[in-house]
Amino acid sequence: MTKFDQVLALTAERRAEFEEKRHVPRDVISVFKDAGIYRASTPKRFGGDALPPAEFLGLIERISAVDASAGWVASFACSGVYLAALPLDTQADLYADGPDVAFAGGLFPVQPAERLEGGYRVSGRWKFSSGCKGADVIGVGIKAGQDKTGRPLTAVLRADQVEIAENWDVVGLRGTGSHDLVVDGAVVPEEWTFVRGGDPTVDEPLYRYPTVPYAAQVLAVVGLGTARAALDHVIAQGGRSGYTGAPKPADRATYRIAVGQAEAQLRSARAFFYEATEEAWSTVQEGDPVSAEQASALRLASAHLAKTSFEVVRAAYQLGGIGAITDGSPLQRYLRDASVVPQHAFLQEGMYDAAGAVLMGVQSFPGYL
Repeated sequence: MTKFDQVLALTAERRAEFEEKRHVPRDVISVFKDAGIYRASTPKRFGGDALPPAEFLGLIERISAVDASAGWVASFACSGVYLAALPLDTQADLYADGPDVAFAGGLFPVQPAERLEGGYRVSGRWKFSSGCKGADVIGVGIKAGQDKTGRPLTAVLRADQVEIAENWDVVGLRGTGSHDLVVDGAVVPEEWTFVRGGDPTVDEPLYRYPTVPYAAQVLAVVGLGTARAALDHVIAQGGRSGYTGAPKPADRATYRIAVGQAEAQLRSARAFFYEATEEAWSTVQEGDPVSAEQASALRLASAHLAKTSFEVVRAAYQLGGIGAITDGSPLQRYLRDASVVPQHAFLQEGMYDAAGAVLMGVQSFPGYL
C-alpha cells in the first residue's frame, strides 16, 4: 500500500468523525503531509515537489471521491503558489523545518490594518477559513498597502497568533472546519505579507501558472470527485431489489438512460477541465505566458465542472429513491457536499458571464483573472 493509498483508507475510516467534529484533525493532516500532499506546491528550491497542476488536481479528485471535506481541506495544499509571492528569505524561514507546511486563509471581509514601521498591526475577524484547525500558518486579508490594482494584502501569521471562532454550522462540507478567524493586535512584518496572485519571487514553472484560476480549479475538482462517487454508487445499486417488488433498477430503461446521461455529462465536463489545464501548463513549460483566453478557460471549466458535478449528484440522488434519504445512505451526504461547491465565489454562475466577455473581447469583472 502506498502512502497515498493510506490517505484514502484513513479518510474512508474517519470521514464520519470529520463531519461530527466539523474539521479534519491534525493527526490526519500529519498523514496527508507524510504522503506529500502538503509539499505538492512547495518550491523545489525549498524541498517541495511543485507538482504539475493536473497531477495535484488528480490527487484531490481521488480524495474527494472518498470524502469531500477531506478533499476540500487537502486542496488548500495548493497555497504554495500564493506563498511564492513572499520574499525568498521569508519563504526560507517558512520552510525551515521542511516543505510540508499547511496554510489556511480567511481573507474576507478584508480588514483595515495599522501601518507600522516595517510592518502592520492586524486586528479583525475573517470568515470561511477552511482547514484552519490543522494549519501551521494562517493568512488574513488587510487593506493597508494595497497594490496599484487595488488588490488587498494577505498577512501571514503563525497559527498560535490567531483565535479560531468555531461557528461552522452548515448543510454540506461539514468537515472542512471553515470557521471564523479572530486576530487582536498582532504585528506582522511587511516581509510576511503578499498580494494574492502577485508576482512570484520563485522562478519555477508552477509559479507561472495562473494563480487565481488554479485556486478555483482545486475547489471545483472536489465536486468532480463527489459526483464520481455518487454516480458509481447508483451504478453499483442497479442490481438491487426495490422495496415494492418492482423491477430492479438496471432492468428499467428510465434508470439506464439517466445513468448514461449523467456519465456523459460528467466525463465531458471532466475532459474540458483537464484539457484546459494541460493546455495552460504546456504553455508555461514552453516558457511562454499563459494568455487571457487560456486563463479564462480555466475559470470557465472550473465553474462548469462545479455546476455539472452538482447536477450529476442530484440525478444520482433521485435515482437512489426513498433509500437515499436515510442517514445511512452516502447519497444524502454526496448531495449536501456537492451543493456547496458551486456556491463558492470562484465557482458561481457569474463566471460564465466573465468567460463570455473574454471570448468576445470585452471587459470582464475585476479580479476574474
